[in-house]
Amino acid sequence: MWVERLARLGYTAKGIVYAIIGVLAVQAAFGTGGKTTDQKGALGAIAAQPFGKFLLALIALGLIGYVIWRFVEAVQDPEHKGHDAEGLAKRLGAAISGIIYASLALSAIRLAMGSSASSSNSNSTQDWTARLMSQPFGQWLVGLGGALVIGLGFYQFYKAYKAKFRKHLKLQEMSPTEETWATRLGRFGVAARGVVFVITGFFLLQAARQSNPNQARGLDGALQSLAQQPYGPWLLGIVALGLVAYGIHMGVQARYRRINA
Repeated sequence: MWVERLARLGYTAKGIVYAIIGVLAVQAAFGTGGKTTDQKGALGAIAAQPFGKFLLALIALGLIGYVIWRFVEAVQDPEHKGHDAEGLAKRLGAAISGIIYASLALSAIRLAMGSSASSSNSNSTQDWTARLMSQPFGQWLVGLGGALVIGLGFYQFYKAYKAKFRKHLKLQEMSPTEETWATRLGRFGVAARGVVFVITGFFLLQAARQSNPNQARGLDGALQSLAQQPYGPWLLGIVALGLVAYGIHMGVQARYRRINA
């Protein structure tokens, strides 16, 4: 079915983006080049490669597929998350994810059409935080958002510990070795993503407390903050390898995930 194919292409595209972020951060951590960046920065790195615009077009198509799948999850509920509070929260999360990746897909399209990487990064975390803070009760909304992002980070730790992603995989199609490594890499990758969420949420809380949107940081800022800590290169290197693992985990999802489209 076309929705399933788009979903699998979407997981692949998402995995490539995270793997590039992780590889660049690993290089930065160990002084072999690279840099800390976010999803849009990863798109810029793709654009700089030979045939970069063609590759970006493929990534954009994949991200559009991922967006469609997330909205299908939110509206049609093919995985039967239900209408209770937990189920509705998960479906709302799918819709929010769809919106976020729609923005990323749009950035990929703009880069593929020749826009500069700097113009594609104009909607930074600080920009969105400033817009939210300018609304009535904006400072409280930013603080609430920070708390929710931190909570989401700890939920990632729970998912990693329980390996909850396994229930969505066609484990019977894997060899024992493939299953073992899919679980290990999935746990490592999801936990690394949780670290990034917790740090990002902390920066949002700081922005709310100081009423200063410039305190907000996204994925790039979270990685930079790790590099600035004691043993920073090691901390950054471990989390960066985790993001590479998360990219591989998305590839596993693309191949083996049960998709009831």
